[in-house]
Formats: sequence, C-alpha cells, structure tokens
Amino acid sequence: MALLPTGSARALFRSTDPYELTHFFAPQRTSSSVLPDPEPLARNLTRGVLEVLAGVREVEQLARWLTEDAFRRLVTRSNLAVRARSARGVPAKRPVHAILSVRQQSPADGIVESVVIVQGPARTRAVAIRLEGRDGRWRATSLALL
Repeated sequence: MALLPTGSARALFRSTDPYELTHFFAPQRTSSSVLPDPEPLARNLTRGVLEVLAGVREVEQLARWLTEDAFRRLVTRSNLAVRARSARGVPAKRPVHAILSVRQQSPADGIVESVVIVQGPARTRAVAIRLEGRDGRWRATSLALL
C-alpha cells in the first residue's frame, strides 16, 4: 500500500514543469500548415454520417475521425434512427445524396469549421462540422445535421 506524502514532501509533487507526463501523452494540437486540405475529409465524413444514420454503415468506421464526445453523440443519434426505422418497419437502404457545396472557415490555427450542403431525394440538408488538428491529423470535435 503506497502512502501519499504529507507536509513539505507533498509540495515536491506539485510541479509547474511544462514537461509533465500529461504534456507528452495528452492530445497535441497540430498547426493547419502541416495538415492536409480538410475539404475531402469534410465531404467524406458527411457521406459517412448520412450512411450511419441511414443504417448502412457502422458508426465504428468513423471513430478514428471523431473525438470521443462527437462519437458518443453520433452513436446516440444512430441508435435513435435505428429505433425509428424499426418502429415504422422501414428497412435500411443506402441514401442517395449529392454534395452541393462545402464552405470552410478557419477561426484559429489548427481549427476549421465547415458546412456541407447535401441534397437528398426529399430535402436539402446542411451538415456543420468542426475539425481540429490533433496528433497530426484532422479530427471532428462537433457534428450537427441540420
């Protein structure tokens, strides 16, 4: 059983050193200049999200491009879509969508906010995506299907 230091010995463990372990192992921000163009990722991520919600793609296939929070929200929304389809008795089928446009804005270095306009057979929708450069690649931190 390990004992925690007390008194003045405890002060030794409170380090203000910038080279603590969390600085080495926590997700590292990446500058936009060393990352690839984010537009293809925004397009492909939009297609993937629409396919997940249609029930023809597993949400786990998108996990590497999403942060944990965005992934959990997509899983929740996907489960709701599965329940709605089963309640109506509608089978899952591949969606037919055309990407009309992709708009991007960079509020800060290593961050891109995109809006992808998608036209489906019934209506036109927008998908808002926030991409952040982390650990040398783009990762979606926020997704919104409008």
